[in-house]
Amino acid sequence: MRIVAGTLARPEADIAILHVDATVTPPEHVEYARTYPFCLNIGAADISKRRVSGAVIDRDHGWRGPVIVKSSLNNLGTREQTLNRRSRRAGRPEPFPDARLLDRYHIHGSLAEVPPAVFDRKDLVVEKFVPEPEPDGFGARFWLFCGERERCTRHVSPQNLVKGEDTIRREPVPVPDELRALRRDLGFDYGKFDFVMHEGKAVLLDANKTPGRVRNLSAFLAAGNANLADGFEGLIRQHV
Repeated sequence: MRIVAGTLARPEADIAILHVDATVTPPEHVEYARTYPFCLNIGAADISKRRVSGAVIDRDHGWRGPVIVKSSLNNLGTREQTLNRRSRRAGRPEPFPDARLLDRYHIHGSLAEVPPAVFDRKDLVVEKFVPEPEPDGFGARFWLFCGERERCTRHVSPQNLVKGEDTIRREPVPVPDELRALRRDLGFDYGKFDFVMHEGKAVLLDANKTPGRVRNLSAFLAAGNANLADGFEGLIRQHV
C-alpha cells in the first residue's frame, strides 16, 4: 500500500481509496481517483449536511419543534480551516476559500427564533432537532460500516447533543432498510452514519467517510475493527 498526497504522482495500482479529509473533495482529486480501475468511496465526494441530512428544513417549513443551526461542513468547518492555513503557510492558494468556521451548534426553540440571515447563508443549515428521548437522557445511533461488515449502536447521553465522550450506556440496534438504500445512493463503501429514529422513521443527521474515535470508547471500537477489516478485504476481493 502507498499513500499519495496530491495528484502529481500516479503509482500503478488496481485499487485506490479516496481518502481526502474534507467535506467536499476537490474535483481534481475525484478525477485523479477515476483513473484507477476501482476506487473506494469515489461516490462519496460530497458529504455536506445540505446534501446528506434528512433533517434540513427551510424558513417556510411547518415544523413547530426545536431546531438546530449547524455548519454544512463536517466538524464545524475546522478541517477546511486547517487545510486553508497549511496552504497559506506554504504560499499556495486556499483550497476552500469560502469555508467559514462555526463556533458551535446553536439550538432554538422554534424556527421563528432563528435569525433570518442564517437562511441566506449557504454554509449553514437549519435542522429539526430530534434526539431520541430516554428516561436518563437522549439517544442517537451510529452505524459504522465497511463493505458488508458493520456495527450499529445506539448511544445514550445525559446531553441532548449526543457525543461519544458523553455516553453513559450503549446497545446494538438494527440498521433500517431505508438507511441502507441511502448508503447506496450516497456512494459509501466505508464510513459512519449518525442518525435517530423519529416517528418510526430513520433520519440521517451526518455522514462521515473519515470517522475517528473517541478516547473513552477506544476499547469498544477497537474490538470491532477486525470485523470491519474483513469487510475491507471483501471489497478488495470483489475487484481483483
